[in-house]
Order: sequence, then structure tokens, then C-alpha cells
Amino acid sequence: MLTLTGVGGVGKTRLALRLAAEAGRAFRDGVRLVDLTTLRNGEALPHAVSEALGLRDESPQRPMSSLMELLEGRQLLLVLDGCEHLPQAVAMLAGKLLGAAPEVRILATSREILGAEGEYVLTVPPLSFPEPGRPATAPAQYDAVDLFAERAAAVQPAFSVAGNIEAVSALCARLDGIPLAIELAVARLRALSVTQILDRLDDRFELLTSQRRTLVPRHQTLRAAIDWSFELCSADERTLAARLSVFSGDFDLEAAEQVCSGDGIPAQDVFDLIVGLLDKSILVRTETTGTARYRFLETIREYAQSILASSGEEPALRRRHRDHYRRLAGRALQEWFGPHQLEWVHRLRDDRANLRAALEFSLGEPGEAGAALEIVASLWHYWISLAGSFNEGRHWLERALELAPEATPARADALWVAAWFALRQGDVDAAPPLLRECRDLAQRLGYPTAMAAAAHFSGLTAYFRSDFQSALTLLEEARERYHANGDEAGVWMALFHLVIVHSALGDDVLAESLAAQCLAMCEDRSAYLSRSNALWVVGLARWFQGEQAQAAELVEKGLGVMRSHDDRWGVAECLEVLAWVAAAGGKGERAARLFGAAGTVWQSIGTALPGLLPFADFHNICEARVRRALGARAYTTAFQQGAGLSLEQAVDYALDVDRRDGTPGGRSGRVSALTPRELEVAELVAQGMSNKEIAAKLVIAQRTAEGHVEHILAKLGLSSRVQIATWVTGRR
Repeated sequence: MLTLTGVGGVGKTRLALRLAAEAGRAFRDGVRLVDLTTLRNGEALPHAVSEALGLRDESPQRPMSSLMELLEGRQLLLVLDGCEHLPQAVAMLAGKLLGAAPEVRILATSREILGAEGEYVLTVPPLSFPEPGRPATAPAQYDAVDLFAERAAAVQPAFSVAGNIEAVSALCARLDGIPLAIELAVARLRALSVTQILDRLDDRFELLTSQRRTLVPRHQTLRAAIDWSFELCSADERTLAARLSVFSGDFDLEAAEQVCSGDGIPAQDVFDLIVGLLDKSILVRTETTGTARYRFLETIREYAQSILASSGEEPALRRRHRDHYRRLAGRALQEWFGPHQLEWVHRLRDDRANLRAALEFSLGEPGEAGAALEIVASLWHYWISLAGSFNEGRHWLERALELAPEATPARADALWVAAWFALRQGDVDAAPPLLRECRDLAQRLGYPTAMAAAAHFSGLTAYFRSDFQSALTLLEEARERYHANGDEAGVWMALFHLVIVHSALGDDVLAESLAAQCLAMCEDRSAYLSRSNALWVVGLARWFQGEQAQAAELVEKGLGVMRSHDDRWGVAECLEVLAWVAAAGGKGERAARLFGAAGTVWQSIGTALPGLLPFADFHNICEARVRRALGARAYTTAFQQGAGLSLEQAVDYALDVDRRDGTPGGRSGRVSALTPRELEVAELVAQGMSNKEIAAKLVIAQRTAEGHVEHILAKLGLSSRVQIATWVTGRR
């Protein structure tokens, strides 16, 4: 373990990223970055690391134990960025991980030494700068002057460092060569000469020195640069910057307008104020899936948070922040089973740090835990389908259920969600008491939504215990209740599970009929992510009927979408069924490789075949048949070859099935999956047009264009615009 330490703004993160990029080739499993700056609770540290590693931990073990087990045998570099506020938690995690995984290396950044066992420490120095009175004779002679010249060229192209070398040298020396301080100063070149910048900064230093003699010199330097940058802001800009510091990580314009407007700042002014903060380098702009987002550098965020704390507005702002993300979670739940699934995938992933902050606030304030119940229960699809981290979901649920015992609809919902999480982790015995309490509470409250869910997951519990008749009765009851409530998403889920149970009972005709209804509902609602699961269950029903080719084609179509959105549970289930198809077709070597690949994906989420219980019997039968056909040695060799594939490689292998028409498996019929408008958009993407340009060309909203592109990616099982262009070219 190597920890890079140094003052804020000195460049620890950039140095760590550069080092990781250059050293990453030496690690078989690559480099993973974990941004800890948004975490406020050490308990969430294992979840954050698992998420960054792409490990979808769905086992019922404690998160640290699962993480240690999952990393055992990995050879990778783990970069932990921004550890100073969680030193004990990071030191403990590092010690356990390094003990369990001898080929893992940790690179950390922190403003202080962490005290981990075996920790090496490297203090990152500021950039070199000329001594006062001895100016640099060339920009590249000193790193600080070189940085100033590079940034100045972007801000004020006509500016000449050579013609201002004395003032630039003096300024870099005054700023102690701290990169962040230099960049803040350079931003002033839009309005001031370098001499004016130096004069005004000198005034700031004199004031700072007299007021804060307890600060070490380099902290005084950075504080002076940030103080001055904020003083150049208007009063409204300073107020908004302080309010924006309530966000964790980055945020979008809608969130800023809803959380930070009011009390002197109208919502319609927020955008212009954000532009002003961007111009002054207070905020940084990022972009994800075509949507602009904003964030602070962490050092500046801390400064803005200190202003917020002294303003007296912080408690109200944190409550408004929580309420915004509670409403967001509710909207996500309402719109989930519909055409906006892909948009919600990206939005919830982008806002995961803010969702965690909202939950922490709710659980840390007396009387607010009920809001946490509501948020977690509303996001059940996020924890299951997107984040894939049941341990984190159960962690929040357990805390909230303990702190909010009141008889409310939110508690009833949280109870059935907790039962669902337990079942997905194979913890079958934990579900019945949760569901009994849910049913009793729903009856007392007259709450039909929870009554339907209690019947549904009681039926699923019976299925996991191989009590198929009880499972059918309860699932049918749930379907009727969902229908009476107008809950189409619930009806769809009940159908999905009814297909599985009828298939296990051998009711082939009824299973196929229900599977067709399940798929049709997704098509009618344009719910493309749910459609991938429906394709899997329809394929499963076909496999039970012995229609191997049709089963493979359907499962492969769903697999492409699951891969593009990192639904590892779904990927593992698809690989498993495709292995059964290969075994039935006498392709033993292929079946063994697919079993190995599926096993690796199951392992990456900390589990083994729970989603297919009691179908584990079919796995065992197929595996035994393949092992006999190949022989133990050949089976083991093929299995290990499959187990050694990455997720991308495993899915590519599964989709590359020889068909009679010579096309890769799962790719025939893709053209008909796109609507005429989507085909038109795909053509424009292939021409290199941006979403904005496509919107202008077709006279539609940019948001609509973005939605078309996301639907194309999902339907074709692709993950980038380049792949769309390649597909269009091949189709031509």
C-alpha cells in the first residue's frame, strides 16, 4: 500500500491516476478507482469498493467478508481517492484486503497518513517555482510556470508568458506552486492582467495572515486563492455556491433549481449563476449520456460547505436535498415499467452518491427514518437490476426498519422489499416473518399495494421451497390483486414468476401462453430492460418444451441487452440456459465452457445459482451428462477455459453461435426490432451526428433524440455509438 499525501490542491489525485495508468499494464485484472470523497460513513466503504470493482455482491455474507472472498486470487491495483475523512475505516479495509488478496496493491490519496499496516507514504510536493527575485528565463524551466503558461493559453490565447515572466514567476512563488491555486489565479486572466492578479492576491494574503495565523503556510496559500476567487463572485453566486455544496458528487440543473432556489434566488436565475461559477472555475462541468452535470473540486467544496455551515441554512438545505431525491426515487418507481427505463438507469447511477447522502441524512436525524424507508423501497429495482448490491440495499433497509417502527405504508413496502432481497440472496428462511408482518400491516392500513406484494413474494418463497402448488395459488392471487390495483409492473412480475413455476411443473402450454403475455406487456410499454428478462423466461419455457433453437435465439436476444447494462444476474442466467441448450444439442465442449463462464459471473456477484432454484437439478443433470460425454479431463479443461473469460468475452462467446444462415446467434431479426424512426436515427448516428444535430435534423427535442439512441443500443445489445455505426454499415 502506497499513500500519496499532501495539501489539498497539490495534485494527489492526478498523480495517482497517471501512476495507475502507467502501472496498470502490470496487473492482470487491471486498475480500479474508488472515489471516497462523497462517502460520509465508513460503514458504506465496502459497498463503494465493491461497486467500483464491478463486483455485484448478492451473497448474504457481511459485505467485508464477501469483498475479501471476491478479491482472493485477483491481481489488480486498487486506487482509493480522498481517504482523509475516513482514515480508520480505510486502514482497516486495506489491512483486511491485503491480507486476503496477496496480489492486490492499493494506491491511496489522503491529506494525512492513514496508519494502515505496511503503509508506505510519499508526500507529494508542490510544483517547482522560481525563487523570489530570480525569475524563470523560459516557461518550461519550472513546473509551476509551465502549468501557468498551459492554462493561460486556454483562457487568454493572446497572453504571453515570456512578456510577463517576472509577474508570472512572482505569482507562482506567491502561490507556493500549488496547482489548484495556480489554476484559480489563471482563470482571472479573462478580466485582469497578471500584475493586477498579483497585486490583489498580495492584499488577500495580508488579510489572511492576520486572521488565520494557525494555518500552515501552504494551507494559507490555498485558502487565499479560494477566498479571492469567491470574492470575485457576485453575492448571489456565492450564496448559490454555498447551497450547491449540499450535493455529494455531481448534480444536474434540475436538482440545483429545485434544491437551491428560493430565499432571494429565483429558480429561473440558477442556470445563469451556474454559468458564472463555471467561468470563475468554482464549478467544473461534466457530461454523462448527453446530460450536463456539475461538480466542485473537493477542496473548493469544503470551502463552500464552510460558508453554508456558517449561514444557518444547512439543516434546511439538507432536508430539501433529501426531499428532492425522495421525489426522484418515487418518480423512478412510477415510470420504471415503461419507455423511460434506460433514462432511469443512467440517472440513478449518476445520482447514487446523492441518494446515499439522502439516506444518511434521513437515518441520522431524529424522526426522519421513515423517509429512508420510502426511498429504499422505491428503489428496489435499482438495487436488484442496476446496482446489483443486495447487501447495500439490505443494509439501508435494516437500519431504516429498526429506526422507523411506526405502522406506515412505507414500512409495509420496505418489509416486502426486504423479503425479496433475502430470497434473491438464497436466504429463504428470512423472508416469511418479514412477509407476515407486511401482510398484517397492510390489512390494518387497508393498503392494497402491499397486500399484493405480500402474496407475490409468499408465492415465490413457496417456489424456493419446492411447494409448487402453494406457489401457483399465491402468485395467481398476487396477479389478481395487482390487476385490481392497476399495477401493470406487478402484473408483469407475477406473470414472469408464474412462467417459471408452470415450466417446472411441466405445464408447457400454459407456461408458453403466460410467457407470451409477459413479453407482449414489455412490448406494449416499450420497457426494453424488462423485455430482456421476458425474452429469457420465454426462452426458458421453450427449452422445457425441447425447442432448443428457439430457446437459444430468444435467450441470446435478451443477453445482449443485459450485457450492455451490466445486469450480471441476468447474464449468468442466460449463460446457464445456453449451456443447457448446448448440452441438449450434443455440443459438450461448448456447454462446458458456458458452465465455466456462468460460474465466474455467479462468483462475481457472490452467489451460485440461487436465481434458478430449484432448477439447480437441471444444471446438475446437464453437467453430469456433459462430463460423461467429454470425460473428466476434457470437461475440466473446457470448463476452466470458460471460467477464465471476462464478462465481455463470455457474452461474445455465447452470442457467436453458428446458425444455418451463417449469422452470429441472436443477431438475426435485429432490423425488425427497430422502429422506422429508430432506423432513421441509427443512420444519422452512423453519419457522425450528435444528439443535438439529430434533433435539429428531425425537428424533435434533444431529449427525444437521446431516448431513441438509448433504445437502439438496448434493442441491438450494443454499448456505444461507434457500434451503432458499425451495425449500420454492415446492414448496408
